[in-house]
Amino acid sequence: MKKSFYVWTRDLHLYCGLFISPFVLLFATSVLYLNHAKLPTLPPAAPEIFQNVRIPDGIVERQGREAVNLAREILPQVGVTGEIGFLRVLRKEQRLVFPVSRPGLEATIDVDLSAGSVSVSRRRTGFLESLGYLHKMPGPHNVNVRGNWVWTRAWVWLADATIYLTLFISVSGIYLWFAIKAERKIGLSLLTLGAVVFFGLIYAVIR
Repeated sequence: MKKSFYVWTRDLHLYCGLFISPFVLLFATSVLYLNHAKLPTLPPAAPEIFQNVRIPDGIVERQGREAVNLAREILPQVGVTGEIGFLRVLRKEQRLVFPVSRPGLEATIDVDLSAGSVSVSRRRTGFLESLGYLHKMPGPHNVNVRGNWVWTRAWVWLADATIYLTLFISVSGIYLWFAIKAERKIGLSLLTLGAVVFFGLIYAVIR
């Protein structure tokens, strides 16, 4: 027997909701941390110095993603993995400084271009800080260099999928509610109440 449109929608609503539930919980928990938490952060460890590091040719002259791709060649030599946030070139001092981050770790890479040495400062981040990092990534800043770490690119896909599936669950939920006649009255009351609260808040903010 072929499934009806209602049954297909109900099943997809259920299974898509189960799939994205861990991601929704992550975003919900992390936004509470970002808005309210005032937790002490761990201080960075003493810098590590790495000598005789191979510095890619032309890294100072390149810009944007090309420069970031060259900077990534330094990371395996100093034992760091993660997303490069930006590059800062200090030409007078012959230095290149850039942050690298991932859940659980923040690092600052300070490259001495003339000596071929690299100073690495690391700071461990806690569980809630890691959730906050995932919540904000990839973010709207420095979009021309974002996603230079493979796991950041994977996270972008999952975050986008969470948004699209949440939209689907919202729309399909309205359809499933409307298809059950016995639930229309209470559903309409709750929908109206939600709309009044939402638009009332928007009105109060923009006044």
